[in-house]
Amino acid sequence: MNSSGHDPRSTPMKTETVLVTAGRDTTAQKGFVNPPVVHGSTVLYPTADDLHAHRAEFQYGRHGTPTTKALQEAMMALEGPQCAGVGIVPSGLSAISTALLSALKAGDHLLVGDNIYRPSRNFCNGLLKRYGVETTFFDPLIGAGVAKFFKSNTAAVLVEAPGSQTFEMADIPAIAGVAHTHGAIVIDDNTWATPVYRRALEQGVDISLQAATKYIGGHSDIMFGTISANAKTWPRLVETIRELGVCAGPDDVFLALRGLRTLSVRLAHHQRSGLEMARWLAARPEVLQVLHPALESDPGHAIWKRDFSGASGLFSIVLKPAPQKAVDALLDTVRLFGMGYSWGGFESLVIPFDCDGYRSATTWAPGGPALRLHIGLENVEDLKADLERGFAAFNAANS
Repeated sequence: MNSSGHDPRSTPMKTETVLVTAGRDTTAQKGFVNPPVVHGSTVLYPTADDLHAHRAEFQYGRHGTPTTKALQEAMMALEGPQCAGVGIVPSGLSAISTALLSALKAGDHLLVGDNIYRPSRNFCNGLLKRYGVETTFFDPLIGAGVAKFFKSNTAAVLVEAPGSQTFEMADIPAIAGVAHTHGAIVIDDNTWATPVYRRALEQGVDISLQAATKYIGGHSDIMFGTISANAKTWPRLVETIRELGVCAGPDDVFLALRGLRTLSVRLAHHQRSGLEMARWLAARPEVLQVLHPALESDPGHAIWKRDFSGASGLFSIVLKPAPQKAVDALLDTVRLFGMGYSWGGFESLVIPFDCDGYRSATTWAPGGPALRLHIGLENVEDLKADLERGFAAFNAANS
């Protein structure tokens, strides 16, 4: 509700407006634009009857506060009418592990796209395996061909589009159609696009999660995760969240909500700068290939154009064959591109990567060393100049 008593979700609005207005109740907030940051564990009940009946909007701090409620309402509005609830957890990996645990039990079978976020893979091969869940990895590009991997006990499919680091574009609606025919649910890591550029729950996904550490936070200062579920999966998910005891701290909840308000503006800048940098890099003599689904030359472009309304600032490049010392010279020379294992903040980042050692259903042989780039909010001419210096060092070491 806003101060006039009108529920913004009752009237269709554009995404930018939803991001600004959803989850705000200025009457309850005593006129303040932002909700208060509620630090609390104990919630007092006014009467014994209320206590016995658990009759209170908030029962315990771990289960939620007015601050978390504001973020959940805003995320539900962003995800669209298919969203029945949003779980708030302390990291992106926590979102992945909690979603999987809500969908699986001992003896179940899980299907996972081979290009999934590596910590997700480690969770499947580690804890899930120890607890009796079998995981089969599949080529994410086979679409409806995934049907051949289903077993009578297949309970869920975990996908990510575009793929982590290598940016293959899976046909998730096709995969979801097959999964539902077999009685399985689909869990999707939608961190790259966020619900601003892709409403996964409207494309057959049952649970859509994000490492909100990235674009929702937007400032490289929180660890956070969100899990959005449809009506079928929400009851089991919220039960799992309570049983695991996962929750996020109130200050991080507030920062995530603050970041959400500017998400569309920041993503538009990341998209614009990212595409300009991707096209510039594609023309560089040192670059063998640019992995970015929004480029017309990318193999996954048609699916991206069909299923997404935009792109973020994260993509990868494959350099022409060169020794490690040349790649290291590039990394040590650039100054605006920091080396760090995250993305989605205001700053540009670069990391080298090689998937060859852990892919099992596909082969990673790109023809040269690979770098993942996050294009931040800096001026693109400065970023180009920074990479020019890096490429000069690369070429000198390569010669």
